Amino acid sequence: MTFNYICAFAFIVLGLYCIVAKHNLFKIVIGMSVVDYGANLLIVSIGATNGGTAPIYTAGEIGAGTVFVDPIPQALTLTSIVIGACVTAMALSLVIKLYQQYGTLDTREIRRLHG
Repeated sequence: MTFNYICAFAFIVLGLYCIVAKHNLFKIVIGMSVVDYGANLLIVSIGATNGGTAPIYTAGEIGAGTVFVDPIPQALTLTSIVIGACVTAMALSLVIKLYQQYGTLDTREIRRLHG
């Protein structure tokens, strides 16, 4: 379980590094996606329960020691995946339009052009 948290924070830190340190717009969009993946992993890891089962049951299946996994983090992660895919698609379309307009993906060059 701790490995999931370490990986999630590593994804988030790596993505933030790409967003802050890189000057290529495509790499910045990739960094945004990596942050999104790290956040999704963190949410799923928080909602996980050792030995837990899916909260789908009938009346005869419930016993005294039955442990269920919380479905709310899973639903939030599913929503986050859809939103992340839409944001990535929108960001990539903006990157394409910027490349068509300026002929470069370097943020320093685009900032200097002021066109």
